[in-house]
Amino acid sequence: MVAEQLSAEEARGPYLRRVAPELGDLESVARLGGGQSNPTFRLAMTAGHFVLRRKPPGPLLPTAHAIDREYRVMRALRGTAVPVPEVLHYCADEALIGSAFYIMEFVPGRVFWDGRLPDCGPTERTRIYRGMGDVLAAIHSIEPAAIGLGDFGRPGAYFSRQLRRWTEQYRASETHARPAMETLIDWLPANMPPDDGQAALIHGDYRLDNLVFDDEGDVVAVLDWELSTLGHPLADIAYQCAQWRLPPGVMRGLRGVDRRALGLPAERDYVRRYCEARGLNGLAGWDFHLVMSLFRLAAICQGVYRRGIDGNAAGADATDFNHRIDVIADCAVEITSKGAA
Repeated sequence: MVAEQLSAEEARGPYLRRVAPELGDLESVARLGGGQSNPTFRLAMTAGHFVLRRKPPGPLLPTAHAIDREYRVMRALRGTAVPVPEVLHYCADEALIGSAFYIMEFVPGRVFWDGRLPDCGPTERTRIYRGMGDVLAAIHSIEPAAIGLGDFGRPGAYFSRQLRRWTEQYRASETHARPAMETLIDWLPANMPPDDGQAALIHGDYRLDNLVFDDEGDVVAVLDWELSTLGHPLADIAYQCAQWRLPPGVMRGLRGVDRRALGLPAERDYVRRYCEARGLNGLAGWDFHLVMSLFRLAAICQGVYRRGIDGNAAGADATDFNHRIDVIADCAVEITSKGAA
């Protein structure tokens, strides 16, 4: 089959009719855009609408595109306080459509791609951001072993392992020298706080456009669990706040935006509400966590850029990520010299 297409003939073959007969027959397929990782398709079936998410074709970086982990964690979270789509079937057989895939329910709602929420009023913006933070606190409040995820990651030394992993991933996809990235690779291990032993289920890519909201502004689904694991909960909230340090147009940044006028929370207020929801007195080592989050994001973007050059990226704009990598890394270096705002 063509690398980036899912034909109706293959999708309604004997396999799907055998393993998921409740879906019925396929009527149409539409590519769902926006993501840069795993190609995603909306399936119109006789039984309703569903989503098929697959690994991209071609050579991939080690541990990347872990849709099997996505499937497992969403299955485990079903019925908890964290809203997720119902997952229906996972297929590891790459021979069927060219790569592993899973099928889940389609959750209708709104997905916001601009963190400024230009189509919403101040009151609704406030509700959306509060709901986003409250759901993140709910994720981190879950006891992983209680939902069968006690072995979903290794406890302890989370940030040292993450730094090693993303440095290796960056090196594996490196296209040319980036001085800011080299600065971060030196700064992070020298400024890593002591391990406090915290371990929770973390999303790994928790941001506005990975959430589905209903018309009232409440979160009805958390998507894209590819990078989820057991790790330090500060990684998730710092990842959100670090992205908001970026300029608009780069990963939905909010730098320079008058948040108060728009009804968006200031960083300190967002963090305070999160801490209150989890019964915490504050978050230690905030500068490090912001810098680590931006370094990780830059490394992820480097992988997207490399896949764009190699011709197997999920999004058509993958090669545009070249500039974004430098902006993200420069922002992180700025924090190392000035501290958190």
